[in-house]
Amino acid sequence: MLTTPTGDVVGDRAEAAAQHYRRIRADILDGAFPTGSVLHETALTDRYGVSRTPIREALARLEHDGLLDRAPRGYRVRSGTPEDVLDIYEARIALEAVAAANAATRRTELELARLEGLHAEAAAADDLTTGRRLNSAWHEELWSAAHNSTVRNLLTRLTAQLRIYDSHRSEDPSDLAQSQAEHEQIMEALRSRDATAAGMAISAHLDRSRDLRLRAFASHPSEA
Repeated sequence: MLTTPTGDVVGDRAEAAAQHYRRIRADILDGAFPTGSVLHETALTDRYGVSRTPIREALARLEHDGLLDRAPRGYRVRSGTPEDVLDIYEARIALEAVAAANAATRRTELELARLEGLHAEAAAADDLTTGRRLNSAWHEELWSAAHNSTVRNLLTRLTAQLRIYDSHRSEDPSDLAQSQAEHEQIMEALRSRDATAAGMAISAHLDRSRDLRLRAFASHPSEA
């Protein structure tokens, strides 16, 4: 077992940093820290009841993920701009089209069953928040079914960046219903192992998602 010069166990320290990275990341994505909020190490150590070292390491990772920016006295939760949304979607659409095409040919029957289950659960959701969460889980399952860890990791990072901009968006039942219809088109391509149709269907789906986010920014110009 490796130790530091002060006697700390290296593995324990790394796990502590990873644990608090996940906790702070989840809180950012869930809106516990609104966009533009400044995060101070000392305040976070009090909030999470840990020393400054794992907090400092977690904040550095979150900056690398594109969720935080450096601020004079700490880090600031990114607020984003319409240009950020365009840039992220340009990359996301290219990568997720590859993921969908790969999933169509590489997915297992178990992975298809998981996608079918999430798709059905989202359609039956009785509230918009649950429906959106299940739709997000469906996308993540699709990335896994593509069997390309590099693409999956990049998409995880990009979609996290988009989620912190969602304070501009309002829940819309018609949007969720349209997403479900578009997911069904993608599912049809996955069932028939049609890589071309899967890539085209998800590109169209994300084109619409991008336009919705841009309209949300346009309706809140002072926050963009």
